[in-house]
Amino acid sequence: MRHKLQTLWVLVTSLVKTRNCTQRGKLIRVWGQLQVSGDVRLGERVRVRATHVPVELAAGPGACITIGESSFINSGVSIGAQEQVTVGKNCAIGNYTLIMDSDFHNPYDHTLPGAAAPVVLEDDVWLGARVTVLKGVRIGRGAVVAAGAVVTRDVAPYTLVGGVPARVIRTLEKLDR
Repeated sequence: MRHKLQTLWVLVTSLVKTRNCTQRGKLIRVWGQLQVSGDVRLGERVRVRATHVPVELAAGPGACITIGESSFINSGVSIGAQEQVTVGKNCAIGNYTLIMDSDFHNPYDHTLPGAAAPVVLEDDVWLGARVTVLKGVRIGRGAVVAAGAVVTRDVAPYTLVGGVPARVIRTLEKLDR
């Protein structure tokens, strides 16, 4: 009985914590603090564990952040969009990961906006802790990015990458689901 009450409490408080989202699916669970601004869309069964450090999801004017169903976001994650950031289904994003689709300022004149290009994480992607994903990157289905990597270029499906900048370590076997 106690477990059911705890689960119900998490589901109810999660509705409050995701109230600023443009769209939200069923059975979203948020533990801790979630900061949302702009057009943010959460799919069904998204889980956010921000118990010791808040998670930030910020989309600028005309931009959109979409998180696919059954994806998991860990503490300290920050996702910023000036255009579009899309996270597919069943993705896992590790602690303190940073995903940005823009430079957010011009390198020559900091008062001007920087270049932007959409970021896409396809289904079943896993990002380790402290990964940085920069503008214009597409990470293919089933890819894994090792902890601390900086992803500056596209990652092929079912590939393990790591390092700064991220480079291919090996290919992975496809899982039949």
